[in-house]
Formats: sequence, structure tokens, C-alpha cells
Amino acid sequence: MSKIAAHIVVLASISLISMGIAFGAEAGGHVVKRNAAGGISGGSARGIKGANGKAATMKGFATDGKGNVAGGSAAAVSTPSGTKAARAGRFTRGSDGTINHRSGMAVTGRRGSAASSGSATKDSSGNVSGERSTSATSSSGSSYQGDTTYNKSTGVSHSGTCKDAAGNVVSCPK
Repeated sequence: MSKIAAHIVVLASISLISMGIAFGAEAGGHVVKRNAAGGISGGSARGIKGANGKAATMKGFATDGKGNVAGGSAAAVSTPSGTKAARAGRFTRGSDGTINHRSGMAVTGRRGSAASSGSATKDSSGNVSGERSTSATSSSGSSYQGDTTYNKSTGVSHSGTCKDAAGNVVSCPK
């Protein structure tokens, strides 16, 4: 699991715990207000816990009144069987048209684990690029590691490696 994905799981798990939701209960709220930068800030959070597990989501944004905005969101779920999953993302948009996005996810359960993280950018001239790394490991020990990149001049590039439980490189199933 990548460092970013591990941090996502930790932060999302903390959010589930900090919600302190009673069994069978649901809680949430939101706020929007003017901020000191001359813009608007807002956010919301929601959590639920019941017989089928628990889940929490949160999102927020802030503007500065000059055309810049930043925001992010996160979510986490946990099931009674022990499966845990989380995702988080953040973005910025500059008044010059630049955009930056970064996100990641992680899941772990009795059949294995997977994690993915990546980013995308657009500069003020409209050039777009992005990348994503994904890894997965089954409970039997077989694994996949893949990387995908994109930029305007070279297009999409992908590389992936599959390994059996002994660590031998094998062909990836299609």
C-alpha cells in the first residue's frame, strides 16, 4: 500500500471513530460562510453506523473572492466482516485557469487489498497531464502493480506487472 493510501485509510478511520456514532444512528451537518480571504468556505460531514457496518463522508471548499478555489473530500466504510475502504481527493483551481487534482483510495478485506493514487494537472495554457499508480494483492499472495501516465505530447503510457504468490512475474489476465 502506498504511503498516501495508508494516510488516507488512517485519516478516514479516525473520522469514523471521531464521529462517535451510536449503533443504528446517523449524524451529519454542513456549514457555508464568508471567510477572511473575501470568499466563501463550506463543508459537510455525515456518518452512519448500523448492523451492516459504518461509513463517513466529508467534503469542503474555500474560495478567495479572486477566482481561486480549493476543496477536497474523503469517505470511509467498514463492514462487520472486517473489510475497510477509504478514498480522499483534493483540488485547486487558480484564477489563471490552472487546475490541480490529487486523489487516492485503499481497501483491505479477507480477499486481499488494493490501493491507488494519482494526480492530474492543467496549466494556464490548457496543457493536461496526469498519472496514477495502482497496486493490488490477493489473500493468496498474487499481486499487481501498475502505473499509467498521460501528457499531451506523448499520450497515454501504461505499464503493469503481475506476480504469483511466490513472487514470480506472470502474464496479467485480460
